[in-house]
Amino acid sequence: MPLSGRRLLFAARPGRLARAARAEPAAVIALAAVAICVWAFLSVADEVMEGETHAIDRALLLALRKPGDPSALIGPEWLHIYATDITGLGSIAILTFIVLVVAGLFVGVGKRAEALLLIACSAGGVAISQVLKSIFHRERPELSLHAVEVINTSFPSGHAMLSAAVFLTLGALAAEFTPKTRLKAFALGAGIAATLLVGVSRVYLGVHWPTDVLAGWCVGAAWASACWLGAWAWERRGGRAPKAERL
Repeated sequence: MPLSGRRLLFAARPGRLARAARAEPAAVIALAAVAICVWAFLSVADEVMEGETHAIDRALLLALRKPGDPSALIGPEWLHIYATDITGLGSIAILTFIVLVVAGLFVGVGKRAEALLLIACSAGGVAISQVLKSIFHRERPELSLHAVEVINTSFPSGHAMLSAAVFLTLGALAAEFTPKTRLKAFALGAGIAATLLVGVSRVYLGVHWPTDVLAGWCVGAAWASACWLGAWAWERRGGRAPKAERL
């Protein structure tokens, strides 16, 4: 190709990318979310494996305990109870129940693709969580800090990761059912709020280091975004406009 032709080709690419970004902003945002979250997870994992985060992790956990008594949580008794209830929202048992109920509702109203996406994202999240835990095999905080019973290893937080994968996917799917921007924002915001609350509760209850939760959020958000992108690409390949465009 002549040099002038190459210059024209390279000059045209930024314009094409810009037009694609304007035409499919949700896909661009999701792709950026995947890249950013994966990069953040790898950065946190590298620091954790080198032991660089232990001091700040421990300091944050102890800041949530009464001075001189690592087994006593700060705050009123009702906060302890609320934290225990909230942390259960990120358990496999509760999330499985939520996913099956919502998937059943989707099937009942003829939204089988949405049901399949939710189930696939949830099941994949469990598999990824178990694989990562077996790879990093990080020990949890000492038992004296635990306010609830736990099993398996610590990094990344399974509760944080699975709540991110499920609740963010639910928020995105719920946002598809309304053309109103405020309601879309509310649906997505509710998913983000549930994810954050579950993660924070794990640290407050002393069963995870803060970096465990941060890593779980990163992987869960990346996986939810990747699942959404996969569904979007499949829909485009089938010759149909994405649901967001049809509303």
